Amino acid sequence: MMNFKTFLKSLVLFFFCIAKMNAQQVLTIEDAVKIALENNYEIKIASNNLNIDKANVSSGNAGMLPVIIANATDNNNSVNSKQTKQDGTTSQLYNAKNNTLNYGVGLDWTIFDGFKMFAKLDQLKELQKLGESQLKLTIITKISNVNSTYFDLVQQQQQLVALDTTIVISNQRLALAQNRFTIGKASKLEVLNAQVDLNTDKVALLRQKELYANTKVLLNQILARDPKKDFKVVEMISVDEKLLLPELISLAEKQNPILETQIINKRVSELQLKQIKANRYPTLDLLTGYNFAETQSGLGFIAQSSSHGLSYGFNATLNIFNGFSQIRNEKIAKIQIENSKFAIEQQNQLLNSQLTMAYQTYLTNIQLIEIEVKNVSNAKQNLDITLDKFHIGTITTLEFRTAQLNYINAKVRYSNAQFQAKLSEISLKELAGNLSL
Repeated sequence: MMNFKTFLKSLVLFFFCIAKMNAQQVLTIEDAVKIALENNYEIKIASNNLNIDKANVSSGNAGMLPVIIANATDNNNSVNSKQTKQDGTTSQLYNAKNNTLNYGVGLDWTIFDGFKMFAKLDQLKELQKLGESQLKLTIITKISNVNSTYFDLVQQQQQLVALDTTIVISNQRLALAQNRFTIGKASKLEVLNAQVDLNTDKVALLRQKELYANTKVLLNQILARDPKKDFKVVEMISVDEKLLLPELISLAEKQNPILETQIINKRVSELQLKQIKANRYPTLDLLTGYNFAETQSGLGFIAQSSSHGLSYGFNATLNIFNGFSQIRNEKIAKIQIENSKFAIEQQNQLLNSQLTMAYQTYLTNIQLIEIEVKNVSNAKQNLDITLDKFHIGTITTLEFRTAQLNYINAKVRYSNAQFQAKLSEISLKELAGNLSL
């Protein structure tokens, strides 16, 4: 009677845990990605860096617009002065005040610099594109991280359910063994074996709960929210089984953010060479201004004077020789362009290799899912038959335990096969630059 009560309490506890899990907030993968994109600090930093790049794209920053400067200077002094003229007469004044006031506005406008300013503006635009590519890379990497951790949690949740099931079966086995021992149809050894196996299952369940709880904390950390926030994930893992390698390679050539970055870097290097070559041409600056000047003197021939007027002109410079620095700088810039070409080729080769290997792993994992589905079905049928035979006492406890473990292991392998296939899908889409909500 006591054993039956223990079994009944275990069942009630099991269903209570299931009900509690159902009452928790269900966090979908779409919600998780949305929260990560809103809260993640790395994305915020990359977004701010892009805003800086956008602010830098301007004609003024490229040197196309004039520079206008207003200035004002007021000099005052008080001195003791003594002047001796040619005829021998002298003039002397104590605390003679002198004042000079200059103010005006000036304009300096580079109207030609060998087209360097146009190359500079184009380079600023390319740097903005580089910032966009970096932000895209940060977002895709974060989405991949969220997806991987989320579906790892789904897999662990599935394993918790499987271990909860084996606890129920082990409790039932222990209750049956104790009843059989009570009526003299089984030995004490059978009861002890059942108890040991139940304790083993409880240890496995506790370890799995610990891992599940820690992975929850990790996902909350990735989402940049309270690590203690409780939630539940969806129960199933859905795998896209229609991915094709040629399509993925084509997408990667157009959308992979790392490859995009290498292509943009090459364009930036080409524009840098244009700016360096512009130094071979003359630079022409237009200068103009309007100035006011006023002077007051306490002693001298002129007591007060003032002037104002327009000034204008131009300044032209041409680099004739600078110690071969121009040739050296152009040579270095060309080498940098060549290196950027090599980087693009290297990234293309690496990308194709990664996609090919990841796709083969993806196909293998899809096949494993099909195999493990059949294994779960067969193991379940075997367990049901074994359980019936165990009730009537026609098989040993070792055979029953073997059937029980085979079923649990099959469910765990099936869950893991789904998870690994999902990881392969995530990796392929990440490489193709096509990973989104």
